[in-house]
Amino acid sequence: MISELSKHDFDKCNSLINEQGQLEVKAVIEGINPGRIFVDDIISPSSGLVWLGNNDGFFFIGNEENEGFTRQINDFVETVIKPEAMNVGLNWFEGIGNHPKWNKVIERIFEHRKLESWNQRVYMIQEENYLAKGEPKLETGYKIKKIDRTLYENKKNEISNIEYLHSKILEAWSSPDDFFEQGIGYCIVHDNKIVSICYSVFVVEDVHSVAIETLESYRGRKLAQGLAHRFVKDCLERDGLPYWDCMEDNKPSIAIAERLGFTNVFGYVGYYFPF
Repeated sequence: MISELSKHDFDKCNSLINEQGQLEVKAVIEGINPGRIFVDDIISPSSGLVWLGNNDGFFFIGNEENEGFTRQINDFVETVIKPEAMNVGLNWFEGIGNHPKWNKVIERIFEHRKLESWNQRVYMIQEENYLAKGEPKLETGYKIKKIDRTLYENKKNEISNIEYLHSKILEAWSSPDDFFEQGIGYCIVHDNKIVSICYSVFVVEDVHSVAIETLESYRGRKLAQGLAHRFVKDCLERDGLPYWDCMEDNKPSIAIAERLGFTNVFGYVGYYFPF
């Protein structure tokens, strides 16, 4: 029977983590970022499913040959995951293996569904490889601001769309305090509006997974590239390691990473199907 683990028992899944796998899994299991974990055995789990707190996917962890777990997954997704997911606006199940051996298992488990896949790339950067000279200059009227408590609280109502910042931080973090204690973030403001944002979306020890987004009407102005430089410099100055995870067909994101000196360290496959 698949059961949900209590948060104070997440450490029982430490042995199931692929150390060369995705940062998000470690961040949830270590209790740094929010999420839920469902396992085959709440006393001594050998396989599990990690649901990221920002609703950005489900990660299969542990033993992929555990038939007691895998043969229950379809029914569990249909009866437990689907109602809760659709209740928060998710119409798709996105499943990812924490190690490559899960890929064939995921394909077999969900072969009767309209299963599709995509490729993901993970980039990282060391200080000696950072290409600082490529930092673009912002156009007049655009200002980079650090995401700190003063900006977030917006007591003087200087930011007209502060709810945009709030929603992004709270998608990935249990509270603003957690983000300020562990994360890094910058945004670009134009006409008192946040138009681009770059921040730590998951953190484990000194590794910061980067989330970056620019409002559609402001794209093509190198705003994301400028923010990425500021984020990377801050992260490296703290002896941190920036971690850039993006879809293989997201050419603009890959171009920014490579312009800054990031190196592709591994890739993985994601699967999805409609509920």
